[in-house]
Amino acid sequence: MKKVLNLLILAALFVACDDGNLTQEDISFEDITATQSCTNNNIIYKLKDQEALILEIPKTNFPTELTAANDTIELDINATANRVVYRFYDGIVSSANICETIVPATPVITDQWTATSGKIRIVTTADKSTDETNNSTKITGYNYNIVLKNVTFAKSNGTQVYETFPFGNYKISITTLPFKFDQTLEKCTATNEVYNYNTSEALILNIDPALIANEVTPLNAPRTGLIGTTTNVFTYRSFVNGGLLTGDYFCQPTTPVTPVLNQEWIGDAGVSGTNGIIEVTTTTNGANSYKHTIVLKKVTLQRGIVSFTLGDNYPLGELFTTD
Repeated sequence: MKKVLNLLILAALFVACDDGNLTQEDISFEDITATQSCTNNNIIYKLKDQEALILEIPKTNFPTELTAANDTIELDINATANRVVYRFYDGIVSSANICETIVPATPVITDQWTATSGKIRIVTTADKSTDETNNSTKITGYNYNIVLKNVTFAKSNGTQVYETFPFGNYKISITTLPFKFDQTLEKCTATNEVYNYNTSEALILNIDPALIANEVTPLNAPRTGLIGTTTNVFTYRSFVNGGLLTGDYFCQPTTPVTPVLNQEWIGDAGVSGTNGIIEVTTTTNGANSYKHTIVLKKVTLQRGIVSFTLGDNYPLGELFTTD
């Protein structure tokens, strides 16, 4: 009987003891939608009253050129490159407590959980705006959805593990492509390249010559073609720091290396009656002279896995030719 009593007392002591690994204290930032970042380092963070959830991730892991290979990445959490920290303060915390080189003396950090293992998963998508008047779209920024997977936090009283912990969305804004073109098109004499440009960007259409024949088109019956991959190839290019693009850039046997290319977007192949349509209306412009008005309908431009549309009707411009 005494042995049984001793065993019961020992069992009760084990139950009463807390080895620190079993205490569950939830991190709760689900209601905090705003994710902030520091300009002077690689830290992004969320704040809630007297708490801060901090990630330190190299900015190179937030791409703006997306491919199928990098739209989703996973990073190993460690003590140097990809750090995750959860902090408690004795007062209301602000951005200055996270980003400033000389951190304010108050509030004071009262506790800190440091992630010792796990992964950071980042899924990147493009943010777009839509012009309702013509259904065109623009890339306005990028959204990075961040989730911590199988993360272990070291606490002052043990460890805590989350199989899936949503950090939330981190967004950046970008300058939209200008598309500041006039309506004057030019054509290379030796090739079928039709182009429009300003000092920092260019539109190039390697057009089927049958679309710009020197023959007036019937009323409301333009010639039509489709954006393609060999004929009617359509390209948008922008150049670094304005580029100072001139007409000498075009009609060359090889593409010049200056001005330096910044971005290149390629038109998606069209589908008859649906999208990627080229319409050309030809009228006379005096004796033996013709004006070809080129309109693009429902054309999509693609770079990697990101795309935007020029809308229902995009006036590429007017090309003048002579017999």
